[in-house]
Amino acid sequence: MDNTIYFYTGTGNSLWTTKNVARLLDSTELIPMVLKNESVITSDTQNVGFIFPVHMWGLPLRVIDFIRRMKVDHTKYYFAIAVNAGQVATTLLQLKKMLQEKGADLSVGFSICLPSNYIPWGGAVNTEKQQELFSASLNKIKFIVEIIRRKEIYPPDKGPFWQNIIFSALYRLGSPRIPRMDKSFWVDTKCTGCKICEKICPQQNIIITEGKPSWHHHCEQCLACIQWCPQEAIQYGKNTTTKKRYHHPEIRLKEMFNCTVLSNR
Repeated sequence: MDNTIYFYTGTGNSLWTTKNVARLLDSTELIPMVLKNESVITSDTQNVGFIFPVHMWGLPLRVIDFIRRMKVDHTKYYFAIAVNAGQVATTLLQLKKMLQEKGADLSVGFSICLPSNYIPWGGAVNTEKQQELFSASLNKIKFIVEIIRRKEIYPPDKGPFWQNIIFSALYRLGSPRIPRMDKSFWVDTKCTGCKICEKICPQQNIIITEGKPSWHHHCEQCLACIQWCPQEAIQYGKNTTTKKRYHHPEIRLKEMFNCTVLSNR
């Protein structure tokens, strides 16, 4: 393999992006960002990529932990794609700084805009709008792959100045609270105890007890549980009962399970 891509996904957007990058790039190994014990993460390939969603206008906590555990090499070509709903803010600059502190650098970083999965702020957009975003993203992915092939170096994508200031401040204030934000999840009477939420949670934060899920304050706010529930029985707060769910239509549930299998060993 010439390339390695480490990816993290909750509702499939980042997995879809990863698969399309790998399809065009060729000779690419795909590895989910799962954290097993305290092992050091190493890669033998010269080109190393990271593809992940933006959480609360910054790096997901899982990505931060993953990079901290990774053994980097300043001679490698590191690239990243931050999947978001239109507000990448300083996420890629944050990743670049982390790599620089470890003695490497982010050669290039891109923002990809896909449908939002943050259901507390709104349900899924209509199918037509989703397809527009998928088409635009595929075109940008083609451009990204050519950049990676040529190993070009560019400043990472970032948001407008006002967004970077305001949202970065909100990220710093809010990210420490993310693990306990699962207190707002609850389950209604439609729950069948199918255990999909338990299996799909990348943090193993959900345990089925007496046929119903319970959350245990290690949340990452990936929203996989609420978006993949086949009965739409999982709710968040007071206003999700009537909101349309979203997960990427081209990603299958079995693929999502495969993204968490290492962490469940």
